[in-house]
Parts: sequence; C-alpha cells; structure tokens
Amino acid sequence: MDPTSLLAALGLVRKDGGDEEASRLRARLVETVSREVKDPRVLAVLADVPRHLFVPDANLREAYGDHPLPIGHGATISQPTVVGLMSEALELRGDERVLEIGTGSGYQAAVLGRLAGQVETVEVVPELRDRAASLLRALGCENVRVYGGDGWKGLPSLAPFDRIVVTAAPDEVPRALVEQLAEGGLLVVPVGPAAGEQRLECFRKSGGALEVQDLGAVRFVPMVHAD
Repeated sequence: MDPTSLLAALGLVRKDGGDEEASRLRARLVETVSREVKDPRVLAVLADVPRHLFVPDANLREAYGDHPLPIGHGATISQPTVVGLMSEALELRGDERVLEIGTGSGYQAAVLGRLAGQVETVEVVPELRDRAASLLRALGCENVRVYGGDGWKGLPSLAPFDRIVVTAAPDEVPRALVEQLAEGGLLVVPVGPAAGEQRLECFRKSGGALEVQDLGAVRFVPMVHAD
C-alpha cells in the first residue's frame, strides 16, 4: 500500500484543507519551543513533522499546543518543548544508532528519525505499537523500526546504542539500559515516582561510569513492565 493510501486507511487524510493551517500552527509552535530549544536542526524537524497525525482525536489547535495530550491506554504524546529538549540533549549529528523506550504515538521516534542514522523504538502496549508502526511507515520513516516488548530490558540483541532516550519515567534508571549504552554515549531519561518529583536527566557514559546532567523538572507517565 502506498503512503497516501495507508494514511487514508488510518483515517489521517484531511478533507478540510487543513494542511496549510497545520503548517502555520507548526511554525507558531516552533516559535514557542525555540524559547528553550536552540538547536536549529531540532527546530527545523519540529517545523516539518506533522504532529496532528499522531493525535487524530485532537483538532489542529490542540495538536499544535505546547502541552501533552492523551493517546489512550494511559499514555500521552509529550509536550513539544520537552520533545525538543530531549532531542537536543541527545546531541545527534546524523549517524547515531538510537534506542527509544516508549514509542507511544510515534511522534518522538519520527523526530529522531530525521536527526539520527537509525532508530529502534520499543512499545509495551500492542495497540500503540501497531498504530505507531503503521503511521511511521506511511510517513516514510524508513530508518525507524518499532518493536513490542518490555522497555526495562531494552534491546540487548542490537546493543550497544550511541544514544538511548526514555519517554516514560522509571523510579530509577534501568540497569539494562546503562549496560546497552555505548562508551561515550548519552542516555536521556525522566527519573522519579509517578506521584512525586521527576527530573529529566542526561547521562554520559565515560570509562564505564555515568556523568549526569540535570535538565530540570518534568512530568511523565510511569514506565511500566510488560505483563
């Protein structure tokens, strides 16, 4: 099935002439995001990736607001500024192998696919996994592969990874992800309890040890294990 037909099958082809409006709203959103995100490559990608396709139940203005939105199954699509900050923190040059834990809607994976060489993304909820995989394929994200599984375990068969990003909050950094991070690599993860303070942390692996940078307070859904 060609991309346009696949988008239509997913119910994502707009019939109201909204593409021009979506582009305008994306540009306005990027102006907001740029107050905190400075990497021009990241901003250019956020200006191009159609976020509204990843939240089909939201109208255009909701889709391009700088806030998270529910996507079902207790999951959310992250605030665009947070997506930008996490992408920027990964310091991507274009050739890295990236592991994402928590595919969710697929939006962060689509952004990373424009910035990195290869993205492997893991989703624990089958319905979210299947929908994200179909949408990413329809959008031509050929360097993004979606897997089902327990994100706490990572993808050991494909390790090591130059970069790892986690889009849900564990109480503590999963040991398996640290082990699967390449020397010199970066791990970006929100850490903290669901009912308490969470901090977005960036870890750099150096000499087998982790150097940490605190990127500020955040609020993410908790990272869960597979049943």
